[in-house]
Amino acid sequence: MNARMGGRFVDFGGWEMPVQYESVLAEHRAVREAVGLFDVSHLGRLAVSGRGATAALGIFTNDAAGYEPGRTHYTMLLDERGGIVDDIVVWRWSEDEYWVMPNAANSETVLAALAAADPSVIVEDLRSTTALVAVQGPDAPGLLEQVFGDAPRRFRTLQAAGLRMAGTGYTGEKGGEICVENARAEEVVEMLLAAGAVPCGLGSRDTLRLEAGLVLWGSDIDRTTTPLEAGLDFGVDWDHDFIGRPALELQREHGIDRRLAGLVMEGRGIPRHGYAVRSGAASGSVTSGNISPILDTGIALAYVSPPVAAGEAGEIEVRGRWVPARFQDPPFHR
Repeated sequence: MNARMGGRFVDFGGWEMPVQYESVLAEHRAVREAVGLFDVSHLGRLAVSGRGATAALGIFTNDAAGYEPGRTHYTMLLDERGGIVDDIVVWRWSEDEYWVMPNAANSETVLAALAAADPSVIVEDLRSTTALVAVQGPDAPGLLEQVFGDAPRRFRTLQAAGLRMAGTGYTGEKGGEICVENARAEEVVEMLLAAGAVPCGLGSRDTLRLEAGLVLWGSDIDRTTTPLEAGLDFGVDWDHDFIGRPALELQREHGIDRRLAGLVMEGRGIPRHGYAVRSGAASGSVTSGNISPILDTGIALAYVSPPVAAGEAGEIEVRGRWVPARFQDPPFHR
């Protein structure tokens, strides 16, 4: 169906995914101004159930026990050194039923970690039997209500019209993500498109998440980075034991040598992954960068050591020349 709508495909972690339909710029603006529809079926979907489910999720940085049924939350799986194995969103359906949503490349790793935490817990991979679509944009809640009779509130789960959905996403806009059985997937997508949703690909999803200051596993975070360095400590609950906690506590006690920062370019150029960054005695490199379609200038995320405060001047080396930039706390577009 994606191909029938004119999608241009790329291999993405073993999945054939649409990178764009009309253009990245047009799709980006559709999400910022109205509503876009993304096929994100490559993302992990692990159904975790059983009496030990809540305890099993205790391996993650955020304490699932602190979120009542009907809520979602952001969390991470760390290694023993405090490195980020994956960042994850959890949907809690009932006392002993969760959906754990890891990144596509890490789904099997997260599944194995949950199974090892409590062998009695049932962990089921839903990717072969379901599709996942994201409806994002200021008009998304109204469109979802029009099509399904209801829309999920922010960070809340919802069951409506025989579908499971949550008020989550990766664009910085309102909306939700909808999980549908494969047999109904085409029907649901057709209904959303007929109601006015614009089909969008992974290209615009990446520029949207960067504008929103949302990190990408494998670029901005991985096993070599910690939640404190990445500014993700809001996803850490220190009142429970989780994998990597001792290492992370040591880092919290002694302080961090580097931190992920946002930069807005004040000169022309496109910041790319790996480009050098400097500000006085501080230096680092870009982890994610592109032109912001809304700001019409380059924006970037970069690890800088020692950390640099928002508002300070900096420079990014673009093809052999240093381009002025200003440090800014994301999101870049509000």
